[in-house]
Amino acid sequence: MKKHADTALIDSWRAAWPEALAVWSKFTRLRAPSLCASRIEASEQGLSGSFAMIRLLDQSVVVDLPLVTALGLDDYALEVLAHEIGHHILAPGSASDQFRLLARMRRALPTLEQHAPMVANLYTDLFINDRLQRQANLRMADIYRKLQQGRSVEAKSSGGVWTLYMRIYENLWQLEKGELGGGQADERLDTDAWLGARLIRVYANDWMLAAGRFATLLLPYLVEDTDALSPSRYLLDTRDAARGCQTYGAQQIEDDEEGGAIHPVHDKRISGLDGEEPPAEAPVRSGGGQLREPFELGDILKASGVDLSDHEIAIRYYRERALPHLVAFPSRPAPESQEPQMEGLEAWEIGDPLEDIDWLQSVMQSPRPVPGVTTVRRVFGRAPARAIDAVPVDLDMYVDSSGSMPNPQAHTSFLTLAGAVIALSALRAGAKVQVTLWSGKNEVMQTPGFVRDEDMILGVLTEFFGGGTCFPIHRLRQTYAGKRERPAHILMISDDGITTMFDNDELGNSGWDISARALAQGGAGGTMALNLERDWDGAAANKWLQRTYDDLKRARREQGWDIHAVERYEDLLDFARAFSRRHYIQS
Repeated sequence: MKKHADTALIDSWRAAWPEALAVWSKFTRLRAPSLCASRIEASEQGLSGSFAMIRLLDQSVVVDLPLVTALGLDDYALEVLAHEIGHHILAPGSASDQFRLLARMRRALPTLEQHAPMVANLYTDLFINDRLQRQANLRMADIYRKLQQGRSVEAKSSGGVWTLYMRIYENLWQLEKGELGGGQADERLDTDAWLGARLIRVYANDWMLAAGRFATLLLPYLVEDTDALSPSRYLLDTRDAARGCQTYGAQQIEDDEEGGAIHPVHDKRISGLDGEEPPAEAPVRSGGGQLREPFELGDILKASGVDLSDHEIAIRYYRERALPHLVAFPSRPAPESQEPQMEGLEAWEIGDPLEDIDWLQSVMQSPRPVPGVTTVRRVFGRAPARAIDAVPVDLDMYVDSSGSMPNPQAHTSFLTLAGAVIALSALRAGAKVQVTLWSGKNEVMQTPGFVRDEDMILGVLTEFFGGGTCFPIHRLRQTYAGKRERPAHILMISDDGITTMFDNDELGNSGWDISARALAQGGAGGTMALNLERDWDGAAANKWLQRTYDDLKRARREQGWDIHAVERYEDLLDFARAFSRRHYIQS
């Protein structure tokens, strides 16, 4: 294999770019492709394995020209470039559609979800290549013939996935069986290839809707074919297409996502047999629809090439889920100033009040004032007065992360979501926020004081301990050891384990005294949102729970804690919205 591409080859591929754009439309505009002259340069661009790739982040096309030469595709610049443009124009077209596509593929590939990126890539290639072959008269079939010729004799005995895939193209383009390569085919495979070709034609204008059907078609072949990826490794040009892209919208589950995972033979539009008649459109749930769990979102994003840790994905997950519930950004009308403000000068004319003449300005214009000619007067108006800024109440939030709570990085934690809604609402109102995540005695994480950094706050909220339950009394004591310049409201999100805050601390100080001092120094009250029975203050309970309830009643009676019982953790979201409106919407 040549390690570097010739200058002439680079020039010829660059010259083919305008024509490749025009294949889709004369108005198509994309940045010029990155034509890599060496494998090292291609690797630096993030391209490895395949001879071409796309990046949805910057709408780029990258081509490994030495590998193109090794595969015998030097003369197919127009076809290859037009194909890559098709991924930007037709399928997937955007990062959000890539996320949606992979979600559907994964749902249709139980236990084989790791193959979803490959199946999605092959699927979108079918729509693009069929359009280029039939409508633009490009030589897409010849590329597959070239790839087949370049493979070794041993490698030509392909598995079922590749054989089925080639048979679909042969059906689409009315070619002889086996003309594009692939292994031996039986009647079952030939039938599935016909169904696959029908699927591509029937859903040519709605390719997203049929994604699950295509994956279901390939599923049994993937089960049997342990080396399904090998023949197509040079064609995986969308494997990391969404790397670096924003992830908004990926957590929404569409109405037809699960129902779309059916075999094409059961789709009347494809097979012509009695079966399901799919909807003409694929409606998406509104904001109240079903949402994915954090681990599901993480799997989809990683399959799309998004290079984020589970913690970073969790931060994005809870930020996006919190956004619809935040208070509006504060606004207020600016009252009109009662004091007249000078706006400028205008001519004083005969008949105007004599006292309106500005003699200084008139003399400056002419040493000998001529009434009605050189005389001027001042013009006054009223300007908006400067509104007096109200001091927002800072938020000091303590969130339980003991073993009885869900891990927010794996499953939806409504403690984390409620904390995110309240904290981000507080930031919108101009407040500062301190978040303390706690579990056992030495399992504590806290923001560096009261901050206004969203990522820092969400970074603490989305961590997890999962240990025992012991409130970090020393952190509460240290926070309110001195006088605060701004008022702070103290918020506890927990369950009945919150009463450990009234135990003695490591210095022997009473937790009751520390709590009372914190409320006094904070100066803006305290709230507890606890997972308790709704009528906890009147319900009969066992000895241990009764002691807990007695402590809570005392805290409410003696110190003024506002205690909200939340029977289900899901109800914390309603509490968070109400709390945010009460404390962070200016009246």
